[in-house]
Formats: sequence, C-alpha cells, structure tokens
Amino acid sequence: MKDKKKIFGIIIGIIVALTIGAYFYYQHGISAVSSSDEEVIVDISEGTSASGILDALDDAGLVNDKLCGKIFLRLSTYDNLQANSYILNKNMSLKEIFDIIQNPTQEYINSTKLTIIEGSSMSDNATLFAEILDISEEDVIAKWADSDFLNNLIEEYWFLDESILDSDIYYPLEGYLYPETYYLNDSSLNIEAMTKVALDMMNEMLTPYQQQIEETGWSVHEFLTFCSVVEKESGTDETDRAMIAGVFKNRLDSGMLLQSDITVNYAWQRTGVDVSISQTQIDSKYNTYKYTGLPIGPICCVPISTIEACLNYSEHDYYYFFAQIDPDDSSNTIVIYSQTYEEHQQKVQEAKDNDLWLS
Repeated sequence: MKDKKKIFGIIIGIIVALTIGAYFYYQHGISAVSSSDEEVIVDISEGTSASGILDALDDAGLVNDKLCGKIFLRLSTYDNLQANSYILNKNMSLKEIFDIIQNPTQEYINSTKLTIIEGSSMSDNATLFAEILDISEEDVIAKWADSDFLNNLIEEYWFLDESILDSDIYYPLEGYLYPETYYLNDSSLNIEAMTKVALDMMNEMLTPYQQQIEETGWSVHEFLTFCSVVEKESGTDETDRAMIAGVFKNRLDSGMLLQSDITVNYAWQRTGVDVSISQTQIDSKYNTYKYTGLPIGPICCVPISTIEACLNYSEHDYYYFFAQIDPDDSSNTIVIYSQTYEEHQQKVQEAKDNDLWLS
C-alpha cells in the first residue's frame, strides 16, 4: 500500500512539474522576442485569418514559438482583426500585438513612407522631407544647417564629427542619411525625427565596419566622401564599384588629382555627367580638378554595397576609366580601364569611332 502511495505521489509530482514547465514554456512562447526597442513593419492584407497573421508575425521575427502562438489563438477570441500596414515592435508580446490588430490606433498604423534613394543628394532629400511635412525645402535645409541641431547629433552618433561643420561644406549631413525606405508614424513626422530615423539606420549599417574604416587611415567623414565619389561614378552597376574604387585609390596614393566630373557637377549643384573645361575651373573644395585629395565632404548617400566595395577595393594598376556601350549588347554599358592617359585617350577615340561612346 505504501509503495502504491509512493508511486502515486511520484506520478502526481511529475504531472505537476510538467504542468508548471509547460506553463512557463507557453508564457515564454507568447512573450516579446526582445526587450529592446526595435520597430518592425508588418503588412496584413484584407481577409487574412488569425492563423495567417500569426504566420506574417513569425516571418517578421515577432513570435518566440509558433506552436505556443497557435495555442494562444485557440484560447483567445479575436473576431475583428483589421487589415493594415502596422508599425509593431519586438518588445511587444503576442497579446499586445493581436490587441493592436484587433483595435488599431493611428500610433501603430504605418501611414507615411520615406524613401531615400541610393546616390541621392541632400537637395533631393530636402524635397522629399518638404513634401511629406508640407513645408518648404528651405525650412528643411535650414534645420539641417542649424548648429545646435548638428552639435547634438555629433554627440549622439559616433560617425559624426566636427568635419561636417566646415563652412565650405554645402550640406553638413550630406552622405550620412542611409538610403532606405522608412515607414513613419505620426509622432515621427518632423524634420528632427525623420533625420534621426535615417541616421539610426546609418549607425546600424556602419557600426559593423567601424574597425575596418579606422584601418583605412581615413576618418569616417573622409571614408564616406570616398564612397560617395565611387557611388556616383559607378552609376547603377554594382559590379564595377570595387574596380573604380581601386582607380581612385591609385590616384590618391600617387598624388594625382582625382579629376572626377561628378565632383565638379556637385560643386555647381547640377546633375549630369559631362562637364566643360570652364566648369572645371570653379573654385570649390568639391572640385577635384582644382584641389588634390578627396572633396571636402560626401556628395551623395551611399548604400552598404558601395561601402563594402570601397573597403575591399580591387588592387590593380589602372588610373583611368570610362563607360561605353557594350558592343555585344547595346542595352548595356561596360567600363573600360587603362593604365596610362595615352592608352585611355586611344580607347576613348576607339569608342567614338565605333559609335560606342556615351554622349
């Protein structure tokens, strides 16, 4: 009899232990995936079931345990889940998330999209900010030039320093807003918050490369300046960026002028590629036909692909390059490299003679 009671007690103990373990496992499974504040955009289409929403949340990295999530839904009553583009957070529990989707408020609905394009300039982005905020471009640019605002940003972000305050720089934050699509809620719809969203992303993307950037011997400002020239000179083709970065590195190391037409156009605040001889005479610290070394600051925003290409530039003996129409496919362009100016001129003439020159 005593043995039976003992066995019964052991069984009860196991059941209790398993129940407690299952309870804590379940609670963990439906809890927040992180304690940190990290926003995540989740799009819920019209007609999506609760199970489908759980799948979307899982794909977005907002679910600790999907099985626990399914159990949670069976134990809950959500009969009015709303289709929307939601701004959720990794510090939200599954209950908090489903409560939001059941009864959404404007705070969590993604209502505004800001897209900063790779290779775009601050003047381009001032137009975007102004359109979203329904203010003038001059107001945006004035805020980006405000010394108090800039000094606060310098204190907050490791990659910003007093280089951006140089009076010869056109736009202090040029090159520092990371090109990406950002989803903004109403509380973020002001110049300061929108700027910091893009700077936060730059921080996230740049931090893993901090040591490598230091090893280049350049400041972050100088490195991003170099990257921006490579970005604009490379156009939309990513395959040649490391090669073009190698060309400009060779010129810098040999003491040559960079002679980048793109920097001249930036000095004039104009778009395009070709420049005239007279335009190369502009007295601007951005003009790499007039001043040796790098321009005084970045000339556009750069994506991580260009940053990586510049950190891992191709080592070669080329000092010149130009783009021409691909003779095998007229819808494409190719980059032609040369070691000497004479060779470069000869190849340019050949491209013109064969109607491959990009005018």
